[in-house]
Amino acid sequence: MKISIITATYNSAATLQKTFDSVATQSHDDIEYIVIDGASKDETIELIKKNESIISKWVSEPDKGIYHAINKGIELATGHIIGLMHSDDFFADNQVLENVASAFQEGTDCIYGDLNYVDRDHPERIIRKWQSQPYNASLFYKGWMPAHPTFYLRAEHYKELGKYNLNFRISADYELMLRMLLKNNLSSRYLPIVLVNMRVGGESNVTLKNRWLANQEDAKAWHLNNLKPKFYTRWAKPLSKLKQFF
Repeated sequence: MKISIITATYNSAATLQKTFDSVATQSHDDIEYIVIDGASKDETIELIKKNESIISKWVSEPDKGIYHAINKGIELATGHIIGLMHSDDFFADNQVLENVASAFQEGTDCIYGDLNYVDRDHPERIIRKWQSQPYNASLFYKGWMPAHPTFYLRAEHYKELGKYNLNFRISADYELMLRMLLKNNLSSRYLPIVLVNMRVGGESNVTLKNRWLANQEDAKAWHLNNLKPKFYTRWAKPLSKLKQFF
């Protein structure tokens, strides 16, 4: 089963080699690795060229942000399954994609797992943990969502149900998973293991202003998909993250 992994980069030289190494050491033997660079001005391109032996396809050109870059990667992907590996993240171990492939072979539309937030400069140090749970339709109403970097989807569903909505600057990942799981009721499977180590400092969490914007976009995602949240849903999502610290 071919798995396409997409990495979107922009001035990512400081962390990118560890990302590449974690892909290169995966035990699964059918990986298509796609790198979409946004015309980086640092040493990112040099690192990409240095690692071309593990990269199936790469481009470097200006884009409209990370979700636009990911969409370009999806258009290039030829795998049965599509997943992401952000340019400052890395797989938890070398069995991750083998476990993902096994889960899909047992029959499901998407899978997701757990995630560790790690220190940006000392990635061996875990800051907090994102432990998920098996999906049921009530969870989104309670502020839950899968950890996006652990989310893998059959490629056919991007064609049928659409890619990332570029009208969202921060919450396009939330909107996509809401659309796939709640609106279209795709089947899912939760892997109760850590799949990804994610360096702290994601776009939606950098500042209170960005956190507020993400909250606004979350509400927009429900409206766009003709879904009606509970009165508490909008605030339950940020509050649900507090348990990750304990």
